[in-house]
Amino acid sequence: MYFVYAIKSLSRNYLYVGISNNVARRVYQHNSGYDRTTKPYKPFKLILIEKYNNRTEARKREKYLKSGCGKEHLKKYAEMAELADAHDSKSCGSNPMRVRFPLSAP
Repeated sequence: MYFVYAIKSLSRNYLYVGISNNVARRVYQHNSGYDRTTKPYKPFKLILIEKYNNRTEARKREKYLKSGCGKEHLKKYAEMAELADAHDSKSCGSNPMRVRFPLSAP
């Protein structure tokens, strides 16, 4: 089982797309500065995760998300994440609305 994930830098305008069989470990590594490519942009927030049965399918999706059209697609997820953060930071009474993101392939 492989996952394609996208993370957004909280400090700068930067999106990163990757593949892993353990997304929690990879996000931890990105946020801890283990990855030279993403170290200058930490900390990160996970904005997208999709599950695939094999590495070949996951790699195809990763390549798409790294393309121009794919980056535009990811920017929408990043905007939704920002809206959710803004909403969570405001008090909405005892029953706040939660925005959930797609966690599987479309």
